[in-house]
This record gives sequence, structure tokens and C-alpha cells, in this order.
Amino acid sequence: MSISASMVKELRDRTGAGMMECKKALVETGGDMDAAIELLRRSGQAKADKKSSRIAADGRVVITTDGSKAAIVEVNSETDFVAKDENFVAFAESVANTALLGHADDVEALMAESGADGKMLEAARTELISKVGENISVRRFARLDAADHLGNYTHGARIGAVVSLSGGDADLARNIAMHVAASKPLCIDETGVPAETLETERRIFTEQAKDSGKPAEIIEKMVTGRVAKFLKEITLLGQPFVKDPDVSVGKLLESAGASVTQFVRYEVGEGIEKKEENFAEEVMAQIKQSG
Repeated sequence: MSISASMVKELRDRTGAGMMECKKALVETGGDMDAAIELLRRSGQAKADKKSSRIAADGRVVITTDGSKAAIVEVNSETDFVAKDENFVAFAESVANTALLGHADDVEALMAESGADGKMLEAARTELISKVGENISVRRFARLDAADHLGNYTHGARIGAVVSLSGGDADLARNIAMHVAASKPLCIDETGVPAETLETERRIFTEQAKDSGKPAEIIEKMVTGRVAKFLKEITLLGQPFVKDPDVSVGKLLESAGASVTQFVRYEVGEGIEKKEENFAEEVMAQIKQSG
């Protein structure tokens, strides 16, 4: 049978696939719309499988809130261009909303849940990969419940922070979230610093101090001082408040009768090794091989 332009348009509207892919699918299935949709879905999964090994280190952080709870997610793409695509943005927001309203404990369980449109998130991800031509991955998410107040802050779409505050008010919670986004604390206070991290820093400081040639008791004081400085730098309560560096976050919270019970900070791509392409070296290697 002949494939009309209206049939191609309908299939494209229903699947988001390219026009040529839609026409080819309709030709292969003899104009059977449902069979063409299934064919495109299978094709999309095959493409997604091929692209799954490609590094997705760009993307966006999305935060969504609902009264006393919030969810923060990081969804990755391969390029900044796709991270700004309206289809990608809509998918990332759907993931965040599903994380907020659902009960998943990990990403695998989250992707098995359905978004507001009734479509399973994993199926939506596969379709998006087919549509944008890049690997898309949901990297991580977290849910927070408010102690008394929830504050959140995003810097563009690349950095996001959510803070749960006991005491204080909504403005203070947002200000602390802004500080977390800007200053990147590792944990709330010294009790949250991993023992191995502290031991590593102490060992490095000790080796550095020994090079000074000073007596052992002086070296011990130097190391103690440097460890104390290190703890202030990486703990939320020890850091100078970003909007008033003369006051530590700890002092600011104390003056407001407030405390931070939990915070989460995500930055797009942090910790992901992004492959650096060197096309000049690649061409040179090919020339040598052909020679």
C-alpha cells in the first residue's frame, strides 16, 4: 500500500522518531501503525544499547519540591547542546517528579516506575536516546524530608543543593542551600568526615611538616593546626558563610536557633571521567598505521 504523508506525520507525533525512520517503518509493516510503532521501539532500544557505552558527563540537575519534601536528580547527556533540548529538559523534570512522588530506593527501581504520562521512565529514556542521538542516563537522585524548613538553590542547571533545616525560617534555609551550592562542603560537621579522609590528610600534613626540620613537638602542633584548618574548609558549619565571610555557617545557624539536619549537593558530571578527544593525535596514528 502507499504510505501517505499524514500517516508518516501521525507516526512521528506518536513516537518522536525522524520522518525517514517513520516512513521506512510504515513501508516495512505495510502501513500497520501499531506494528510500525513496535518496530521503532525495538529499533530505539537497539540504538540505546549501542550508545550506552558512550560517556554521558553533561546534562542537568533538577530539583522539585512539594511542601515538606523535595527530590534532586542528576540526568546526564553527552553534550551541553542536548542538555538544553526541550525533550531532554521535559524528561529530566519527569524523572524528578517521579522520584519525589514514588518510593524507589535506587536508580534501577526509579526507572521501572511510570511518569505522569503513564510511560515507564526506562522506556521514555530509550525513546529519548533515539530522538536526540546521544546516550542519556539517570545517574543519581535523593529525597529529603523537611525537619522544619526545606531550602533549595540551583546555579543554572549544572549545580543544585537542597537543605533540611530544624528551626530558623524559609529564607535561612534557602541561604544555606545557596552556600552549599557555592562552597561545596563535604559534610555538616566533623563527625561526618570519613576516618580514612582524615587519616590521609594527617599523613600528608605530617610528611610536609617533617621537611621543615623542626622538633617533634612543634611538628605535632603544626599538624594539629593544619587538620583543624582542613576541617573548617570541608565542613558546612566550619565554612565562612558565603554572603558574610566574617561569620561561619555554624555561628549563623546558632544565632538563629537553627541546625541543618541534612543536605544534598549535586554538580553535573562530577567524578565522571570525560574522554578527551585529540583529533590531531588520532589522525597521526591512522597515518602511521597506513604507512
